[in-house]
Amino acid sequence: MDIILYILAGASVGLAVGITGVGGGSLMTPLLLLFGFPAHVAIGTDLMYAAVTKGGGVVLHKKNNTIRLRIVALLAAGSIPASLITIYILKNHFTSPEYYTRILTNSLGVMLIITALVVMFKQKLQENAEKQPGRLQIWATRHAAPMTVMMGVVLGCFVTLSSVGAGAFGAAILLLLYPLLPSIHVIGTDIAHAVPLTLIAGIGHIYLGNVDFALLGCLLIGSLPAIYIGTKLGAKLPENIIRPLLAAVLLVLGVKYAFF
Repeated sequence: MDIILYILAGASVGLAVGITGVGGGSLMTPLLLLFGFPAHVAIGTDLMYAAVTKGGGVVLHKKNNTIRLRIVALLAAGSIPASLITIYILKNHFTSPEYYTRILTNSLGVMLIITALVVMFKQKLQENAEKQPGRLQIWATRHAAPMTVMMGVVLGCFVTLSSVGAGAFGAAILLLLYPLLPSIHVIGTDIAHAVPLTLIAGIGHIYLGNVDFALLGCLLIGSLPAIYIGTKLGAKLPENIIRPLLAAVLLVLGVKYAFF
């Protein structure tokens, strides 16, 4: 009975991802916590789930030549070492996952709040990126390379701790640092970085014993076809209603996990 429930959970999240374009981590991890899974298992399993589900997107974007490999390399130069160091700290400074559960749930809350804000103001971010840039944005774009590496460090740490942010937060970083980058290239570059980051972080959580492979299999069985269906439905549904509702749900969940 649990297997059917987890397959349906994967399908519901996959459908939501397809419709909204918001990464599965911000939806799947809270759902797994709701099912009663410990935070470390929910986050570790979701990281591997994200790596697999985003993999197909990388192939498609590579085929369409919409990935900026230099930017991916800069992000990864910060995020991959940060992820490995985070895993090392969790392994060597805590005797049991129970001792770092609070760190994981607080990180999850913070990243859900950030994701909610990005979802809510994504259109505004895109519009600002296309307008005449201000002083701060000019400075950021002039120093885009080191800033990208620094943001990669932040992303690597928090994605490893929360499983959330590789998509929405990563895209927001690209919009701010590379305002002239076409939106389709922002998406392609963001996904191309998210896959190795979530894969490395997920393997790290396997090393920590935080991944439930039976659960992962059920989630993938349900979600992969549902993402395709959701993508088709998304084109027909009013985005101006769906996105604010989703942002509100993520914000409430974020506040819950960050502060309570």
